[in-house]
Amino acid sequence: MASTSETGHAKNIANFQTLIEFVKGYGAAYNPSKQSIQLPALLALKASADSEMANTLSKKNIYKNKVDERQLAFSNIGTLASRLVNALEITDASAGSIKNAKSFRQKILGKRATPTKESTDPNAPDPKTNSVSQKSFDQIIEHLSGLKSVLETEPSYAPNETELHVATITAKIQDLRDKTTAVNTALAELSTSRISRNKILYTEENSIYETATAVKKYIKSVFGATSPEFKQVSGLKIKGLKK
Repeated sequence: MASTSETGHAKNIANFQTLIEFVKGYGAAYNPSKQSIQLPALLALKASADSEMANTLSKKNIYKNKVDERQLAFSNIGTLASRLVNALEITDASAGSIKNAKSFRQKILGKRATPTKESTDPNAPDPKTNSVSQKSFDQIIEHLSGLKSVLETEPSYAPNETELHVATITAKIQDLRDKTTAVNTALAELSTSRISRNKILYTEENSIYETATAVKKYIKSVFGATSPEFKQVSGLKIKGLKK
């Protein structure tokens, strides 16, 4: 999958700005006929890149926050499941019901819902929507729902502790679903933003990558391959996406 770190994108944009500054310094000597590499077009392209970069960083921060919120919400599920089973064991529930509840608890404890690399690594590539982590979150919700179904069908299950009430668990399950949906929504928005950013920087016609290459070629044609002007810009690296 094509990817470049956020630092790499920012460096490319910064080098493009430096290229523009050199172009400004050439004055009237820089006079290409191609509109896309004329100075006004370069300035407009830089502004668009800045806007797309800022939007992507904003979406990324939102995504990371949603991941962290979900992780916090899931952090005590194992302990909660154990408390629920313990509370069931001191009721008149049948051995079969208790065994069923313990089975759901074991499934919950057996799943490791961990945050994706995106939540800790600022330079990680695009997160995957079908990650093992995502499946673990979904399965934990499913198993907690199964445990709740055992509790709500047991007439003698009536704990005094509010956090162990069936209604509380129902609300907890809905909160977990909502937070998982929020992560998925934020991920989709981040992915869409990155596509838009990559078009401006790399993939569409007249992207920063292609435009910078064209500007350098024009400077080389005007001033010569051994000219100090071309030497100024030839070393400016604006890299494409890694394949």
